Amino acid sequence: MRLAERMERIGVESAFDVLVRARALEARGRNVIHLEIGEPDFPTPAHIVEAAKAALDEGWTHYGPTQGYPELREAIAAHVASTRGIPVGPEHVSVVPGGKQIMFFTLLALLERGDEVIYPNPGFPIYESMIRFLGAEPVPLPLLQERGFTFDLDLLRDRIGPRTRLLILNSPQNPTGGVIPAGDIRAIAGMLRERDVMVLSDEIYSRITYGETPLSIASLPGMREKTIILDGFSKTYAMTGWRIGYGVMPEWLVDAISKLMVNSNSCTASFTQRAALAALQGPQQPVEAMVAEFARRRDAFCRALDRVPGFRCTLPGGAFYAFPSVAGTGWESRELADYLLEEAGVACLSGDAFGEYGRGFIRFSYANSLENLMEAAGRVEAAVRRVMRPAVPQVSR
Repeated sequence: MRLAERMERIGVESAFDVLVRARALEARGRNVIHLEIGEPDFPTPAHIVEAAKAALDEGWTHYGPTQGYPELREAIAAHVASTRGIPVGPEHVSVVPGGKQIMFFTLLALLERGDEVIYPNPGFPIYESMIRFLGAEPVPLPLLQERGFTFDLDLLRDRIGPRTRLLILNSPQNPTGGVIPAGDIRAIAGMLRERDVMVLSDEIYSRITYGETPLSIASLPGMREKTIILDGFSKTYAMTGWRIGYGVMPEWLVDAISKLMVNSNSCTASFTQRAALAALQGPQQPVEAMVAEFARRRDAFCRALDRVPGFRCTLPGGAFYAFPSVAGTGWESRELADYLLEEAGVACLSGDAFGEYGRGFIRFSYANSLENLMEAAGRVEAAVRRVMRPAVPQVSR
């Protein structure tokens, strides 16, 4: 017996591997500070939990419409219309059990073998995994620390070719926290407007920003018809375990996504959709409080990381990740991340877990208490000072 050849091309998320190793250390009595997993450490707001409980009591435990309940799709459309300034209706919305389904289904619906997909690197590892799994060609676009972890527009222009089928944007970005400037988004729209290229705009961190609200490319003239907005409830409302997300896209693609849903998940759980409706229509103060706390942690933690010998930390514009360069330590990033877990009890991720251009960086999630973050930064600094090596020259990115 053997697996299909395509299974050799599918990747994983190393955060879960590191979590397993960290838990094993804890089982042996070690104290570990968890900065590896990308999820808010806040509870799901109480009114959302109560809405789910009420939905269960009221019998929302059966199959629902494949595309999602009309009232939730209407609420999502109204939210997207108001936050992005674009005219969308419930007919443009697909509700799915998690944002990854929008990634997977979009690529599955659009790509043929040999098509090219341009994607950010370092970036969410599932992008490259799904591109390769489907037999398409991943075309990485390096993110540059000196540009706040956005990319070179001239390089993007050069990499758009006759086989380019899709461009993936992620702003605010995982793992770097970078936000694409509005001027760059307008320039990208200008490059693509007359081309037969679609855009998957991953906006899952759209509410977790610390400055100017990121510009959605879908809001620009001629781009709504070419863009799939990926968003959801996991990050904004601390609902990672609820598994509910959505995509906003042209109607012809909604039909394709619905076919894929029928063949895979049938529908998204009915009671979680009632909770999602409460999230959108209920008080937003918990979201605002969470983002304010993330900003406080970001400022303190990034300042502390900048004091570590050989570290250089750019202040992220969104999400809840710090992504310092560690080239000055003389260590390979993967080797250093392993050392910090084993010797300092700080669980973090090597930057190359997010692609080849993440080499020389480490990702820390600051979705942990400020007290734990400061303790972690102190442990990291002490551990690095013990083992500093001569700096290794790095190739300019």
